[in-house]
Amino acid sequence: MRILVFGKTGQVATELARQAKVTGLTREDADLSDPDACAEIIAQTDANVVINAAAYTAVDKAEDHEELAMTVNGAAPTAMARAAAAKGLPFLHISTDYVFDGRGTRAWRPDDTVTPLGAYGRSKLAGEDGVRNAGGAYAVLRTSWVFSAHGNNFVKTMLRLGADRNKLNIVADQIGGPTPAAGIAMALITMAKAFHSGSGTAGIYHYCGAPAVSRADFARWIFSKSGLKVSVTDIPTSAYPTPAKRPLNSRLAGHALTADYGIPPPDWKVGLKDVLKELGQLKND
Repeated sequence: MRILVFGKTGQVATELARQAKVTGLTREDADLSDPDACAEIIAQTDANVVINAAAYTAVDKAEDHEELAMTVNGAAPTAMARAAAAKGLPFLHISTDYVFDGRGTRAWRPDDTVTPLGAYGRSKLAGEDGVRNAGGAYAVLRTSWVFSAHGNNFVKTMLRLGADRNKLNIVADQIGGPTPAAGIAMALITMAKAFHSGSGTAGIYHYCGAPAVSRADFARWIFSKSGLKVSVTDIPTSAYPTPAKRPLNSRLAGHALTADYGIPPPDWKVGLKDVLKELGQLKND
């Protein structure tokens, strides 16, 4: 199986390269602000499966640059999925919990109504729609709160802040499932193999860490396992305003992914230990 991956240095793309032999494309190789060029790469590829692990992920900046976000997250995946469909190639695409408005406390199901709160969520939803309507074999994998030993993420931010401060205010009313990038890569590879063998099921799926936890309590786990002595004070999201609204409820129900592909939700506590160990900061195991 030959896998073409859009993205090379991002969290998930890095883990994909660790777990399978893939051809990863950098921004220089494939500029997602040029959808036609990305489609042409697929038209010329000899890969069996295409995975899009690249995106415009600057959630706050997207509020001022929605046109660019729409191109990268919406038009590019649409063009790529159409090119893959034309060649009969399965196309796997990563999306986000930001397509939901974050109301309630129930875990979001793949078929729940989507109502993005901001530009980033709208752009990712546009990509989902384009991939779904491209006419080929596809799977969209929504995930949340991605973390790893590389790139920018909540775990690394907490470790950096915790090294300099002994007290932090962290939002406690945002609840979700922290998701190891390594787990997302594993899920995508499993799905790619299924499509390559002819047993893949098209659709939108959810994959996020379990159990659900607040941002503040996730931070406490990070500090506890890394040995950092940091006191965390719970604050509401309203006390930490950002240009883009964050969903308060980012829980994602992964039952469909387990039923169709045998992939259970990852235990984020295990994933956190693995990441801290890789960073050399696992102290309390």
